[in-house]
Parts: sequence; structure tokens; C-alpha cells
Amino acid sequence: MLVLLQLTFLFSSVLLLSSTGFAAVSFPVTKPVPRATISTLAPYTQFARAAYCPQYKLHRWECGVACNALTSFQPSLVAGDGNGIQTYFVGYWPPEKTVIVAHQGTDPTRLVSDLTDMNILLDPLNDTLFPDVPSNVKVHDGFRNEHALTAPIILAEVKKLFKYRHIKKVTVIGHSLGGALAELDALYLTLNLPANTSVHAVTYGTPRVGNLAFAKLIDKMVPNFRRINNKKDIVPIVPGRSMGFAHPRGELHILSPGKAIFCPGNDDAINWQCQIQTVPTVLRGSLVDHLGPYEGIPIGTGACT
Repeated sequence: MLVLLQLTFLFSSVLLLSSTGFAAVSFPVTKPVPRATISTLAPYTQFARAAYCPQYKLHRWECGVACNALTSFQPSLVAGDGNGIQTYFVGYWPPEKTVIVAHQGTDPTRLVSDLTDMNILLDPLNDTLFPDVPSNVKVHDGFRNEHALTAPIILAEVKKLFKYRHIKKVTVIGHSLGGALAELDALYLTLNLPANTSVHAVTYGTPRVGNLAFAKLIDKMVPNFRRINNKKDIVPIVPGRSMGFAHPRGELHILSPGKAIFCPGNDDAINWQCQIQTVPTVLRGSLVDHLGPYEGIPIGTGACT
């Protein structure tokens, strides 16, 4: 109950801002997601779940259900404090021959995490971390500032694993605030790794990270991008579009167990089954759905068992 009350406070400032925004008259129709495709997302969901677990468990890769579902994963870096810097881990996942980078999401009981979410000014990206990105590309100031604390460390670890494992694929994953950090990582790694690197991103219940120019840049630079929304989760509709925020493409909206759709475009506002039509304001959404279950897998502070 405490978590739910704090999340309600966290998003109350954007309560009425999510139902207005960009026209969407040219979007194509939604497409059902085959059950077989939905089932392939389970490992990524477990990685997002694991990011909430205590660091001593992640170092040993003994974090309960999530780690047991991914026994071949080999963590090489675990860091953060869950407050000023969200816990994150990097390692090698043999089945997909990819480096995994996963970020913890918001723990509303930790003050600094809440303040990071609340700092919703739009500012340009750091041109040292994001070279040659136009100045009209802007992102959530709190997300940008936290991402900068870990980006060079993560890049160095990814490069080390690429060299050691002789691979060129990295997959970034996160839930909630962790998804926002993963979204920024996806662009950052694309810009700072060799051109033949394959960068993939899978995020869950992610708030809007930047403006439409940022969303379009993600669309262009990170084509292997999937953002997963669960039922009536309110978090993906904040900060509001009237404040200048927009999502990139790649929405997969879980409607019920075993049933999901692909939603086209940036912030699909025309198809009734997509997130911002299902949840036009946070008053019509659900905080519980933010924590899942995502096809039977819960994600959040209480899901590390």
C-alpha cells in the first residue's frame, strides 16, 4: 500500500496532461502478437525482474526465480546503490550470444529515486556522451543526469566483453525508471560502439523519456527496440505529451494473459487497444498493472523471490 500511495504522489503532477498531444491520423492498424512471440519475451522479463534483487545475490547469480530461469547468464559487473544510482548489472548470455545490460527501476520507498522521476524538465543530451546529436533532441533531465553516472562504466564493460567473447551484440533491458535508462543506453551504445554492433532494447512499463525529436532518433538509430506495456499501467502515459514528451515506436501492449498487440507509430492515439487510448489519464489506469504480471512474471521491489 505504501508503494502504491507513493507512486500515486509521484505521478499526480501530470494527472491531466496525458490525453492531449500529437495527431495520429496516418497510423496503420494494430497487429495481434502470436503466442509464440509473446513467450520469447520471458527471458528478458526475468532479466528486468532480477535487476531489483540485492547486489550480493546478483554477484553470485542466486536471485531466486529470475536467476533460476537464466542459469547460463554470467554476470561480470554489478553496481549502483538502488537510490542515487539504480542497481544495474552487465554480463554475457550464451543462448543469444549477447551482452546483457539491465537496470533496476524505481523503488518509491527510496527518496532519491523519486526525485529523479520528478525532475521532468526537457534538456539537450550531453554532447560528449551523445556525439553529433542535434540540439533539438531533448530528454527528461532526471533520467539524463542519472544515465550519465553509469554510461562510461557500462560502455567500458560492454567493450571488454565484446573483445573477450568475440561478439558484437548487446541487449539493454529495464522496467520503469530502469526502462528509461535502458532507452538512453540503447542510443548511447549505438553512437559509441562500432557501426557493425547490433544493439537491441527491451523495456517494460517505461515512462516517456524525451521529446518527439528524441523518439524519432531512437526510431532511426535503434530499430531493434521493443517497449512492453501491461494492461492499464499508468506509467507509460507520463510525463504528458502536452509537456513535449513522446515515445519511440515499438509498443507491444499486453491486453490479457496470452493476448497482446503490436501498436504502430509513436504514441499511438488512434487505436483503442493501445496504451494511451486504454489509459487516457492516470485516473483511468492501474498502478498494480505497472508491477505486472507480464505474462505471469511480476517485476518490482517485491518480486525478487
